[in-house]
Formats: sequence, structure tokens, C-alpha cells
Amino acid sequence: MQGVVDFIQAFLDLGATVILPVAIFLLGLLFGQKPGKAFRSGLTIGVAFVGIFLVVDLLVNNLGPAAQGMVDRLGVELNVIDVGWPATSSIAWASVVAAFIIPLGLIVNVIMLVSKTTKTMNVDIWNFWHYTFMAAMVYAISDSIIQGLIAAVIFQIVCLKVADWTAPMVSEFYELPGVSLATGSTISYAPGIWLVKGLQKIPGLKNWNADPETIQKRFGIFGESIFIGLFLGAAIGALAGYSVGEIIEIGMAMAAVMVLMPRMVKILMEGLMPVSESAREWLNKRFGDREIYIGLDAAVALGHPAVISTALILVPITVVLAVILPGNAVLPFGDLATIPFIVAFIVGAARGNIVHSVIVGTVMIAISLYIATDVAPIFTQMAENADFDMPEGSARISSIDQGGNLINWIIFKIFSLFN
Repeated sequence: MQGVVDFIQAFLDLGATVILPVAIFLLGLLFGQKPGKAFRSGLTIGVAFVGIFLVVDLLVNNLGPAAQGMVDRLGVELNVIDVGWPATSSIAWASVVAAFIIPLGLIVNVIMLVSKTTKTMNVDIWNFWHYTFMAAMVYAISDSIIQGLIAAVIFQIVCLKVADWTAPMVSEFYELPGVSLATGSTISYAPGIWLVKGLQKIPGLKNWNADPETIQKRFGIFGESIFIGLFLGAAIGALAGYSVGEIIEIGMAMAAVMVLMPRMVKILMEGLMPVSESAREWLNKRFGDREIYIGLDAAVALGHPAVISTALILVPITVVLAVILPGNAVLPFGDLATIPFIVAFIVGAARGNIVHSVIVGTVMIAISLYIATDVAPIFTQMAENADFDMPEGSARISSIDQGGNLINWIIFKIFSLFN
């Protein structure tokens, strides 16, 4: 069993830049593409994700230290450390249930496609770690592999159904036809869509137009995404207590993120569209005229400037929330740079309205902090079982991403009733 887990971990360590091209190449062959065309599609998508993650690294490497600077300046002292998604995923894959998740997840997805209970073919195998963490949490309280796998399947089904539901919005707003987002952390914030709809019915507030296009019309060239990135990055640097040079540096980095990310997403779509068309033709021949979505990492939504703008504003807000929310024990840190991923549905539902997105994002992050606090004991227990190196000076750990995941928490609480 350990050998299987080690093999899976070695495969996953290759990352999305290798796993996704291989998956797309195999899908292309399955759907009748010539090997050369399928290989080109996979290679193009691989190149696009190399670019996307280079830009994400630029975002993370600048936001992480800035967030730490804000925390230090505020003198925040909370006893549960947000260790971020990389640590969370490693804890998940260390569980004894990990070996079953990828094959089980693929089987479930195929069954749902054939039975027409989903339209999403999720090739984002790299993010199956969200299902693994769900299984590991239930296994930790039940000592039952079967219960853990059932919980993972339930979580996956919810992710696929939400991906189907939000795919039209992803296609229209993000201009990603044939794409759905089934990433577990993004799915957790899908209830924010209803909050956006409610917010946009409030007199006065519903008329606050603050999407990138409106901002650009109002402020001219200074309303362009490159200037918004520069301004918000510099503001975060100032809040972190940076020197003038460092403020300019982080401002330039965020401006670069705003400009480069949309370019990478365009390259991604160049590689994806041939496979998507082949999949649609293949399915139509065998199952009649039906729609099919390719499930991808939520990173593809980061190409819209409203997503990055909303996330940058929410970074200091999240730190302040951690200080002022009564009962919260989580110190935000590791997952502050993942905020762009978790607000994708909110921004899309708000049609890019940054004000509405920030308001709803603030509410959802507050909920995540409370959930992450609640699961900290079991999260810490799982980390200890995985021989995870605890951060210095911390007694407990959690994360905003999966520790604060609403869907994960609801399923976990249901299984807790029986254990």
C-alpha cells in the first residue's frame, strides 16, 4: 500500500504542468484526434500552465512576505497557524486513504458522465487532493477507510454539480467556452453567488458600478488593469511597512500579474479548444447532442483583472478580520495568496463588480476563518499522524483553503454524527 501511495505522490509531484498535458493528450486520442494534433494540444496547455504558475509564483512570492509584514505590524497573536494549501495537500496525501482517491475519482467521473448526471470531465487530477483531504478527515474520526472514501465521493459529486451549474457563467464572463471549474477550494465559495444576487437587489448599493471597464472609463489610462495592479500592490507594500523601493517593487510585480495572466489564459484556450470540439463531436455521435465541459484548475479564472483586484483588496481585510472576529483563533498566512482562486465564482457572479465582490468575499472569508478554527483540532491531529513539521511556536494548525472549506465542513459534520 505504501508503494502505491509513494507512486501517486511522485506522479502528483510532477505538478499540473505535466499531469494536465498528459491528460489532454490521452483525451485527444480517445476522442479521435490524430496523435500529432493531440500532442500539440497537450503541449500548448502545458506551456500555458507553466506561464500561469510562473505568474502565480510571482503573486505568491510577493504577497506572502507582505502579508507577514502586515501581521507583524498589527502585533497579531493567534494560536492556530494557517499553513496554506501546499502543507494541507501533503498532509492529505500522507493518509492511508490517499492511494484510492485518484482511481476512484476517475471512475466516479466516468459513471456520472455516462449516466448524464454531470457534464464535466474533470482533467484537473492535480487538485484531487481536496477529495483526499475530505477522506482523510473522516478517516481520522472514524478509523474507517470506507467512510472516508464515501465522504470523498460525496465531496466530488458536489464539486462536479457546482462546476456544471457555474459553467455558463465561466463561459460568458471569463470567456472560457467549454470550461468548468471543479477546484475544491473555489467550490466552497459558490454560496457567495446567492449573496451577490441578494446584494445586487439592495437599493443604492446595486447601482455601485465598479467593474474594470467602468473604472477605466472613469479614470482613463489610470483605470487600466496595469495601473490598478501597480496601485493595489503599492498599497499592500505600504500596509506591510515596506521601504519606498520595496513598495515600488511589489507594485510592479502586481502590475505584471495583471498584464501577464490574461495572456497565459489565451494560450491555454488555444490548446484546449481543439480537444473540446473533438470531445463534443465524439459524444454527439454516441450519446446524441449534449454539452460537455472540460474541468480545469481555477487558475484559468485569474486572467480577469477583477479577480486579482478583489483578491488584493481582501488580503489586508482578511488580516483585520482575524483580529476583530470574536472566537476566531486562526492567524491567516499561508493561504492569503490563494484568495484569487477562492473568489472566482463571486467575481463572476458580480459581473466583475469589485465593490460587490469585496463585500461578499469578506463575508465568506469570515465564515472560512470560523470553520478553520473549528476543525483545527482534527487538522492538527492529522498533521501529527503525518509527521508534519509544525511551525515554530504553534500548538495547532489549520488553513483557510481546505480547513475553512464550507462544503468539506458540512460533510465532515454529518459524518461526525455517526462517529
